[in-house]
Amino acid sequence: MNMVRTAMLLAFMTALFMAIGYLIGGTGGMLIALAIAAAMNMFSYWNADKMVLRMHHAIEVDERSAPEYYGIVRQLAERADLPMPKVYLIKNDQPNAFATGRNPQNAAVAATTGLLHMLSHEEVAGVMAHELAHVKHRDTLTMTITATLAGAISMLGNFAFFFRGGRSGALGLIGMLAAMILAPLAAMMVQMAVSRTREYSADRGGAEICGHPMWLASALAKIAGGAGRVVNEDAERNPATAHMFIINPLHGQRMDGLFSTHPATENRIAALRQMEAEFRDAPTPSAATPDTGTSSGPWGRNRDSGPQKGPWS
Repeated sequence: MNMVRTAMLLAFMTALFMAIGYLIGGTGGMLIALAIAAAMNMFSYWNADKMVLRMHHAIEVDERSAPEYYGIVRQLAERADLPMPKVYLIKNDQPNAFATGRNPQNAAVAATTGLLHMLSHEEVAGVMAHELAHVKHRDTLTMTITATLAGAISMLGNFAFFFRGGRSGALGLIGMLAAMILAPLAAMMVQMAVSRTREYSADRGGAEICGHPMWLASALAKIAGGAGRVVNEDAERNPATAHMFIINPLHGQRMDGLFSTHPATENRIAALRQMEAEFRDAPTPSAATPDTGTSSGPWGRNRDSGPQKGPWS
């Protein structure tokens, strides 16, 4: 079903790209746009994840350079029955994270230094479980391609301003204005449709992977507060990637309304609280804690000592 949705998304974005070309340059512009869109679709499938990671200056880490962070992802991937994804660190003070990749075998997860410094060990686990849920649901291909094509559509719309070829376009000045305003708006609406429903699904999937919905709920509350105080310059320069993050990295889009790339954090936390109640009422215990033969928690920490902030530096 996800493959069908991805194909439909690609078809819609390609048609939108062609429509902009037609409005700017008539039939010739449409054919050029079709050729560009076809090339971009092929390129995005194989390389969009690398482009997004490069946009945000992500650095790959391993067990030696980031042992606790990497270890959390490894344990969660094992619990989710997923191949070990590549793990990236983004040197940015804004607490945030995202996942990318065309399939679980070629996936990557990334977290900012701000997130690792702000959250406890358990909260980081909740966030990375959310990102692995995106990988498991195969959301990452759709979200990454959407980011790439939405950015291209916005650039093409901006090009219409410099084209100034009202007489050359199919609808003259009206076509140019439509390309400038309506096309980027349509691309943004597609991003919203892709992101908003998938975030709720990934929240639930992440809670099931780590076994503790409140770990993620607590993390979301902290991330939302921190993201609002810190500007993410890379995200502001590449707004088409905003829907990929666990919390909207852009400023001024916090409402759970028509023009928000993410559901309201309060609504997501409420859903996780309800899920926590379901876990408590379940007849069998959750599989949150692996059988290690010790009294420590699933991340090698003693729960009696409370959430701990690991040495993320």
